[in-house]
Amino acid sequence: MADVLMPRATAVWLLDNTTLTFGQIAKFCGLHHLEVKGIADGDVAENMRGVDPIAGGMLSREEIALGEENPDYELQLAKSKIAHIPQPKRKGSRYTPVIRRQDKPDAVAWFIRNHPEVTDAQIIKLIGTTKSTINNVRDKSHWNSQNIRPVDPVTLGLCSQIELDEVISKASDRRRKMDAERAARGEGPGLTETKDTADEYKVEEEDVRKKDVSAADVFRDFD
Repeated sequence: MADVLMPRATAVWLLDNTTLTFGQIAKFCGLHHLEVKGIADGDVAENMRGVDPIAGGMLSREEIALGEENPDYELQLAKSKIAHIPQPKRKGSRYTPVIRRQDKPDAVAWFIRNHPEVTDAQIIKLIGTTKSTINNVRDKSHWNSQNIRPVDPVTLGLCSQIELDEVISKASDRRRKMDAERAARGEGPGLTETKDTADEYKVEEEDVRKKDVSAADVFRDFD
């Protein structure tokens, strides 16, 4: 099955709004059926907000109906209606309204919990935060750690759904490449970086730092 963006959040919505089986949801979202059962029992993805795959163009109501009628039916991912739309290149650092800057740690926590494959450099570029903020949220040394709650950056208004989907898709491609390389060496899947991917991340992070350092200095007190 093709990759589903935000698989756990999609699974949450399907569990809450359909009668699809754990197996069907797991197959569609690329999760293990025991993980889906854990989500249903509240042991996994607790308090996670569900993402509607119909509104996101990943599924149609007709496709869900077919799955509900036949427990053996495998849901088919709908063709993207926005994949062909070119996105304009953003020049300079991202400006975030003052009222939204306090939400950045929540978005960082969401990435750390739900998409560890997304690099710090990608997070910095997407929501305009700083490396130190990400590290502080990750090791829980942020001054406001006790009030930080993982919330996706689209809900917080820090980026668009298209931008978030693109970042997660690129990160997933890198993760699959790393897993394939590790499997070829007999090490099994994981998130350990190979030399090539580590060098690639370093170059990307250096590029982001050069572009966004001035904005980071200005907004650091607000993060």
